[in-house]
Amino acid sequence: MSSLEVLNLSKRFGRKQALNGLNITVKDGEFMVLLGPTAAGKTTTLRCVAGLEKLNGGSITLDAEVITALSPAERDIALVFQTYALYPRKTAFENMAFPLQARGWDADRIKRRVGEVAALLRITELLQRRPAQMSGGQQQRVALGRAMVRQPRLFLMDEPLTNLDFKLRVEMRAELKRLQSELAATFFYVTNDQVEAMSMADRIAVLNNGELQQVDTPEQIYDHPANLFVAQFVGSPRMNTFECRLDLDQRALISADGVLKLDLSATQLTALSAADAKTLVFGCRPEDLSIAEKGMAVGTVYVLEPLGDRTFVDVQVGGQSLRVRAEASYRAAEGDKVGLDFDLARCHVFDAQTGKTLF
Repeated sequence: MSSLEVLNLSKRFGRKQALNGLNITVKDGEFMVLLGPTAAGKTTTLRCVAGLEKLNGGSITLDAEVITALSPAERDIALVFQTYALYPRKTAFENMAFPLQARGWDADRIKRRVGEVAALLRITELLQRRPAQMSGGQQQRVALGRAMVRQPRLFLMDEPLTNLDFKLRVEMRAELKRLQSELAATFFYVTNDQVEAMSMADRIAVLNNGELQQVDTPEQIYDHPANLFVAQFVGSPRMNTFECRLDLDQRALISADGVLKLDLSATQLTALSAADAKTLVFGCRPEDLSIAEKGMAVGTVYVLEPLGDRTFVDVQVGGQSLRVRAEASYRAAEGDKVGLDFDLARCHVFDAQTGKTLF
């Protein structure tokens, strides 16, 4: 196992600043996920750690050893690509054996090691097949096996499940988490899929436009987002948000159109008063809203989305469109009037200008 420290990492491509003073620590034996939208700088970060990109600033340390100036081969890091990058004319065995042959291992030792890893990955029966004879999930396992055979200090994974269908992605999420635990290995995993991040990570680092937004456990990031970007990016369906203002006389938040009025607790009122933000954004997740006979607000149903185990209801309240998570059995017709309750203890308010979470 190994620990990784990325300190003040900067990378430019021409005039574009891809990474801006990035600081991330991946603990020994941790499954760390780097999460962010397309072009956030996720793959660039991995390529910098692997030694495939030259830094414009900062340092990279692996097990207390500064590896910034080392070549990719000298770093002893395995990189698993989104496209698998298997040799098409080689069998699974030959693909997995290749890095060991490059190190000069003898045939018997290679056979034993590949066999051990194949058994762990449950692909022993595939060893004589070529990539064209395997499914996407099987190819992904072989690519992972090729990285595992040489027991690297660190595993870097660049969206390895992207090319799989939904069912295989769900299965492989569980498999990767199992393997990481059994190997007691350090994984640094990149994805733009927040479901992958939430289900697999010990901790998540959220990246946007080359800057780190928040690093914490999945639960903390979901329940206590550091800013508006994190709140909206993490969670499916995304968080409901709308502009509002603070009315000190009424001790309440008032929506921009004046239709919604939400009474604040003394703690919440103090937090917003101290922040002195000019404009505010209110945020609440669908599960923190509920349909009630007499709620805090009244709205109109305009879409019902039954999903088997739950039903999502889109409700129009003035100029606000709010998505509510309801019971699977809930039924309503378009145009029905319904009451809404807000679990204000779980809701958030953000500074509209800075995006910072105020409570």
